[in-house]
Amino acid sequence: MTIKEADRYSIMNQIRTRKLKIKEASHVLGISYRQARRLWQRYKKEGPKGLISKRKGRPSNHQMACGIKEKALTLVTEKYADYGPTLAAEKLHEKHSLILSKETLRQLMIQEGLWKAKKEKKRKAHPRRTRRSCMGELVQIDGSYHRWFEDRAEKCCLLVCVDDATSQIMYMRFCKTESTDDYFETVRAYLREHGRPKAFYSDKHSIFRVNMKGREENDTSFHRALKELDIELICAHSPQAKGRVERANGVLQDRLIKELREEGISSIEEGNAYLETFRKKYNQKFGKEPADEKDVHRALLPSHNLDMILVEKSQRVISKDLSFSYKTVLYQIDSSYRNRLSGKLIDIHEKNGELKFTGINGKPLKIKIWQEKVVKGPKVLDAKGLEMLWHSKPKKPGKHHPWR
Repeated sequence: MTIKEADRYSIMNQIRTRKLKIKEASHVLGISYRQARRLWQRYKKEGPKGLISKRKGRPSNHQMACGIKEKALTLVTEKYADYGPTLAAEKLHEKHSLILSKETLRQLMIQEGLWKAKKEKKRKAHPRRTRRSCMGELVQIDGSYHRWFEDRAEKCCLLVCVDDATSQIMYMRFCKTESTDDYFETVRAYLREHGRPKAFYSDKHSIFRVNMKGREENDTSFHRALKELDIELICAHSPQAKGRVERANGVLQDRLIKELREEGISSIEEGNAYLETFRKKYNQKFGKEPADEKDVHRALLPSHNLDMILVEKSQRVISKDLSFSYKTVLYQIDSSYRNRLSGKLIDIHEKNGELKFTGINGKPLKIKIWQEKVVKGPKVLDAKGLEMLWHSKPKKPGKHHPWR
């Protein structure tokens, strides 16, 4: 008997000796009067055995059917050995019509040594932030370096844009490195597809913010471009502050890698072509409904020329000889208006390594790289050098020389 059944046996004995009535016993046991009567009838008929649960010794109604455990473990071992329990359970249901809960599969994988239980970490508490109400109110952006194509290609970066209100991925793009030009291309594609959001939420990478102490200029090329587009840039103080895009990166590093493997994709170009298909599938599964159905994305204005805004811009002062330097390279302006251009500013636009130079009133200028002409002349030697080259015979000391 269990402790609960022993207590019932004690109460039934008190009813038998008429120390308690059935109604009083039902209050003591915390059951209904009808249930107490049924227990009393069973006790009178079968004795103490009638109080023991009839389910004892029987198999559970929720146990797995015969052969399902072996079949699931065989499939996981052969095809999904490096999959997590959650994703493996989804694949078993999707491709093999085998329905198992993720926790059941997790325990089976732990028993077979296919999955190792993670130790619980001591986590620092971060206050929860309420989602923004509307789509387009805040978009979190981040780059994730990983071996997205495993051993089939080199390590690369995935740029991800996640809407704060819905947790939907708005845009993704593979690139070799996390650079300003790659973020410009990402923002360009985002604006053309969705419009201008109210704000972007990023980390404190040097692309978004000048981190050098004591520098007065605080705007990077990326920040300057967003200002021209009337988009606010917010830099998070911790990864947890932009947790939606960080969690999305974690999910992508698990699921996207497997999908790319199953599709046989092994290059950045093929991956970028497949990302839109995966993005729709991801949003259907993990997307949330916004608190307000209004979409606050704004359309681009006619004055927003993205080819002129989403570029790195610099300025240089033209010297008296109509030259200027940019990134350790000296450039010469080919113009007859020497006095008019001297001391003026020249705008330099750089995009993917290509430079464009514009001068007064935005007019293009003829510019060439200055190459110093070095004339090779006769080699000038000093006295010691001449002595080395002068042909002379060794002198023999005289017969009566003191050193002889």
